Amino acid sequence: MQNIFYSFLSVGMKLRVLIRFIVVVLLFSACNTTKFVPDGEYLLNKVSIKTDNKDIKRDDLKEYLRQTPNAAVFGVFRMQLGLYNWAPKDTTKWLSKGLSKTLKKIGDPPVIYNSALTSLTVQQLQRLFENKGYINAKVQSNVTTKDKKAAVEYVIISNVPYRLHDYKIDLKNDLLTEIASDTSKSLIRPNMLFDTDIFNAERERISTRFRHQGYYNFNKEFLNYTADSSLYSHQVNVTLELRDYIKRSYDSINKVIFKQFSIRKVIFYTNNDANITTDLANKVELDTIQFQDFLLVTPRNRILKLDALVQNTYINPKSLYSDDAVEKTYSALNSLGPIKYVNISFKETENNLLDCYIIINPSKTISLSTELEGTYTGGYWGVAGNVNYVDRNRFKGAESLSLLARGAFEWQDGVLAQEYGGQVGLKFPRFMLPFGSYDFKRNIHANTEFTGAFSYQFRPKEFTTTNVGAGINYSWNRKQYRHSFQLFDLSYVQFHVEPAFRDSFLNPKKPIFNPYNYQDHFIMRMGYAGSYTTFNANRPLQNYSIARYSIETSGNLLNALSHLTGGVPDSTGAYQLFKIRYSQYVKGEFVITHHQIYDQNNRFVYHLDVGIGVPYGNGDVIPFERRFYSGGANSVRGWSESTLGPGVYNRIKGLPRDFNQVGDIKLDMNMEYRTKLFWLMEGAFFLDAGNVWTIKDYSTQQGGTFKFDTFMNQIAIAYGLGIRFDFSFFIARVDLGVKLFNPVLSRREQWRVSPNLNDDFALHFAIGYPF
Repeated sequence: MQNIFYSFLSVGMKLRVLIRFIVVVLLFSACNTTKFVPDGEYLLNKVSIKTDNKDIKRDDLKEYLRQTPNAAVFGVFRMQLGLYNWAPKDTTKWLSKGLSKTLKKIGDPPVIYNSALTSLTVQQLQRLFENKGYINAKVQSNVTTKDKKAAVEYVIISNVPYRLHDYKIDLKNDLLTEIASDTSKSLIRPNMLFDTDIFNAERERISTRFRHQGYYNFNKEFLNYTADSSLYSHQVNVTLELRDYIKRSYDSINKVIFKQFSIRKVIFYTNNDANITTDLANKVELDTIQFQDFLLVTPRNRILKLDALVQNTYINPKSLYSDDAVEKTYSALNSLGPIKYVNISFKETENNLLDCYIIINPSKTISLSTELEGTYTGGYWGVAGNVNYVDRNRFKGAESLSLLARGAFEWQDGVLAQEYGGQVGLKFPRFMLPFGSYDFKRNIHANTEFTGAFSYQFRPKEFTTTNVGAGINYSWNRKQYRHSFQLFDLSYVQFHVEPAFRDSFLNPKKPIFNPYNYQDHFIMRMGYAGSYTTFNANRPLQNYSIARYSIETSGNLLNALSHLTGGVPDSTGAYQLFKIRYSQYVKGEFVITHHQIYDQNNRFVYHLDVGIGVPYGNGDVIPFERRFYSGGANSVRGWSESTLGPGVYNRIKGLPRDFNQVGDIKLDMNMEYRTKLFWLMEGAFFLDAGNVWTIKDYSTQQGGTFKFDTFMNQIAIAYGLGIRFDFSFFIARVDLGVKLFNPVLSRREQWRVSPNLNDDFALHFAIGYPF
């Protein structure tokens, strides 16, 4: 224990040194900011926008700024610029030269005011307002210079906007007119702003719908708007029509752009040569396989089976050409493990037919990785590692076979605790029933995964447990939604409890831990999980949210079978499967995270996690492994993992791990400010609140029951700061949490205004952001 204490003391001292260094840099960054600004030039110190318009969001205007100041922490401390300015100007000496090079590499040079970029910003803001209907808007820039610093203010006076008065459609094609006249889908609304972005989006909508009907040669540039603003009342009459050159030669062009195409054949090429031609004549050393009107031209050492490609292709022979089918095919094929990328093209043949050519470039299919990590759980140090093998094309049909082997060891009072486990997964890129496959007519791109798992855990002087499970899971995506349905997941948990541990903690007369958690049991789960995001990759600095939701049930099918087969409950009233009790419960969880982005270096992140589980029927308590916990690197960070709650339950002193600190109701609320510091380093300041509660009043978890009149006073609160290192492919994180409100303590001591170094701090090491 003494070594552990000194280890943590060492880590804490290093963290304090790092924090002090950051504070010094923050303070210094506010001084001497113009050290490397040349004479006659100005440091761009401030950029602001002043506008009288409330319809166009200020965050949208920021996207048009062509020059912004150096990044600042809290909008005040330019830390990266401060580090750059620490570099010595005199680089004649070897030490000074090396130091200067290093500091300039991890810091950012000063942003020098550029009048040309300011003028360009004015032009683009002017164009933005004009495109939004503010034809008479005025945009100007005011530049103030002082002490080699420049402040730029953009002033926008929007004036009275133009609005749509009358909208007419004058097209020469009945189907095109029908699509354009569909008011339920049209983006054009009476009295709307004369917004050219909306009018262009309407052109895109019409042409896309038209191309979905087989009009391969049509595009939105054939559509044109004529606007008449001669009413002198800030109103515009708009007519949608074909381009003049199309109207002038309508008969001849009609044969081209209004020709409706169907698909004749779909030809796949699979080859490592990305320059392979799509000409069928060039099939040297290649085999051709055909199924109906699908053809696969492939090397003799076949990479993929034809049926796997057909299952993931939405472009069907004898059907009309459709842009939507092309986009879905790109998405489905690119999601297959053995495919690196695809290219789809079309070639016109006779009689309004198209041949589709899909060039497939394969990727590496087999990967082997290992991981090794140090652990510290419940006061014990240990080591863990795993080996992961993945074959993304096991049966030449894009099936993915994954094998994972894991081992962990922990030194507990001179005895080696051990854990071994393995997982196997076989994923098929299609929807499959347990005894066959089912064709969704390829309207949904689904995956089916069969899983199996095994784990063995030995905890000295406590217990040995073995867990064996298997399941079937379906997953599919639709645009910004992800879905997963677990048809079933059956696991068997077996325990062997040491007599001394049983006598001390599981005594039937006065148990300290819930005895059910240490009994053999079955868990047969079925559930659904989904997620949704508003993140737009084309606008990464726009605020967005991510929501995750799930529901699962356990034991319902087994309970129904018990009743149908005339099963007899045991002495406790519980039904059994093979003389082993099974769990029955329902559990749901909802998680939402919102990113409020100020710029590419600063953002606030808000997080809410709410969950509830209810045991019923055959179960008096939810199995330990399916209950909620609080505290840890992704929860209330003033507490270590599983050391908070339930409610005001008092932790058993002297134990490295209290297995009663789990619950059936969970509430996590987090707010975090994230900022770029310098080089790979990011900083964070956070405020966390939450707890877990039990749904029933269990004798082993006194004070943990959820009650509406008391739960608000049992919400724990913590604050702290974190340091993150962004290595592009992963984030390494260190968070220091401090207890602010501890509901377990007496009222006089609950608010930890002067935190105790031994009891009120928690240090977390983790990979990835907490949410």
